[in-house]
Amino acid sequence: MLNEFCKKPLWEVSRTLADVAMGRKPAELVIKGATLVNVCTKELLKNVDVAVAEGRIAMVGDCAHCVGDGTTVVEAKGKYLAPAFMDGHIHIESSMLTASEYAKAVLAHGTCAVFIDPHEICNVLGFDGVRYMLEDAARTPLKTILTTPSCVPAVPGFEDTGASVGPEDVAETMKWKECAGLGEMMNFPGILSSDERTHAIVGETLKAGKIVTGHYSVPETGSGLNAYIASGVRCCHESTREEDALAKMRLGMYAMFREGSAWHDLKEVGKAVTNHDIDSRFACLVSDDAHPHTLKEQGHLDHIVRRAVEYGIDPVEAIQMVTINVAQCFELEHDLGSIAPSKCANMVLLDDLNSCHVTSVWIDGDLVAKDGETIAKWEAYTYPEKATHSLHLSPLELKDFEIPHAGDSVKARVIEAIGGKTSTIERFATLPVKDGKVQADAGQDVLKAFVFERHHETGKRGYGFLKGFGIKEGALAQTVSHDAHNLLVVGTNDEDMLLAANELIRVGGGMIAVKNGKILGEVPLPIAGLMSEKSLDEMVALVSNLETAWKDMGCTLPSPFMTMSIIPLACLPELRLTNRGVVDCRTFRFVSPIVED
Repeated sequence: MLNEFCKKPLWEVSRTLADVAMGRKPAELVIKGATLVNVCTKELLKNVDVAVAEGRIAMVGDCAHCVGDGTTVVEAKGKYLAPAFMDGHIHIESSMLTASEYAKAVLAHGTCAVFIDPHEICNVLGFDGVRYMLEDAARTPLKTILTTPSCVPAVPGFEDTGASVGPEDVAETMKWKECAGLGEMMNFPGILSSDERTHAIVGETLKAGKIVTGHYSVPETGSGLNAYIASGVRCCHESTREEDALAKMRLGMYAMFREGSAWHDLKEVGKAVTNHDIDSRFACLVSDDAHPHTLKEQGHLDHIVRRAVEYGIDPVEAIQMVTINVAQCFELEHDLGSIAPSKCANMVLLDDLNSCHVTSVWIDGDLVAKDGETIAKWEAYTYPEKATHSLHLSPLELKDFEIPHAGDSVKARVIEAIGGKTSTIERFATLPVKDGKVQADAGQDVLKAFVFERHHETGKRGYGFLKGFGIKEGALAQTVSHDAHNLLVVGTNDEDMLLAANELIRVGGGMIAVKNGKILGEVPLPIAGLMSEKSLDEMVALVSNLETAWKDMGCTLPSPFMTMSIIPLACLPELRLTNRGVVDCRTFRFVSPIVED
């Protein structure tokens, strides 16, 4: 596959690499005496040298003859040398950082490449937004590899987005130099029902000889899963059970074990490897979504490798799951994923395998991070006005949060969120009616919830009821509401909900917590209502303050704003709330939030 994911193409430097390996020319870099983590053979090889020239590896072995006057020599005795890490599925927007600030955060943790699905910004700004992110990322050493958003909107007919992606759009992006394939095909119902448009989107990717990534979130491993894989989908990050991941790998699908800020699936799905005597080459480790405080306090793929080892996965296997397995999944193993002659010189030095403590990071032979700090520098990128003025919604009024109903009480259909999981549960509750309006009931942990369309000023509004957050008083709002990213507002009272909503409209989007008419925490996200140009440390402080506000309001969920952000995502079971109403994602039909007896 032709790509530009390395500093120089192999055909351009093959003679130089041969000359270096034969000792006719000196290497630019030689790392000496390391214990090599050989992901090709799942071995640890002691006292190995690696010689680098033109951004690629020329030789692995005894490289004494490759050293010349201009060679940088790194003594690595007592350390482990492994391929640098690759995240096979990530939404940079979920970090709330710009692409370049995200790069700065993850390079220090050994990440050399990320396969991004920027469907968040694409839902808001279309492919203009995708281009902005790629232009931003191109200034950094991080290999930011595109998987084209496939589902904009996520499930057509159930929400209103700022853009739409069709087969023709996908075909055009397959020509982009940054593109390796198609982003997660969330519309699995369209695949299973042989919807013409959905299969055409996949088909344009297959025509281009590129990879289709998946999203199969239902606990069904029979005819449906087979049909999904048969359509050309190569990998899936939505396994939440051991048997799901195992079934996918047995059918030749890459099972991506997810461990993000809110979705902690690795402990369970990792059992597909630890409880079974299987070849783990179809397993990858991914983050999917990572908030800034996770990146700052725990790390990126180094953190996930540590978790995998804690859960019983062999450390070399865990490293394979963020290196060669990912490269093979995307059919890029000829350039990426291993330390071998001809491959891009993407490498990390580790003090210890079990702790996966990264001390040095090279990308294409250049030292980009050392001792936990990114040392590479690049020019800043300024996002255009279209990106920073994307919230098209007039200030709201109290009446916008009223739910009229006669009588003293009403039976309501309630969406229950589950901490650390992407799924929800359908519940029912009897709610009070006061002055002809349905009320929230904090005693039952039931909040009122609204989603307002914010892209085209249509005035569309969906409402429902939400539980599981433990909020006793106040309101929460955010424009990070997957995947349409309309304005989501939940709360115990209309006044706080109104304040929260209008403040986000004023600042151009973000996340906010309000109680008794006072703003307790706020994270402005002026870029598409999703990201900020602030630094990682600044965002950590803002997000930490918001987390404290959530706790003060009674919430006990981990990363609650991320859990709240997927309440509108109508491709996950069981119930969701979009700007068009409550969706039953088992039948893909709208259902009433008020249940008539």
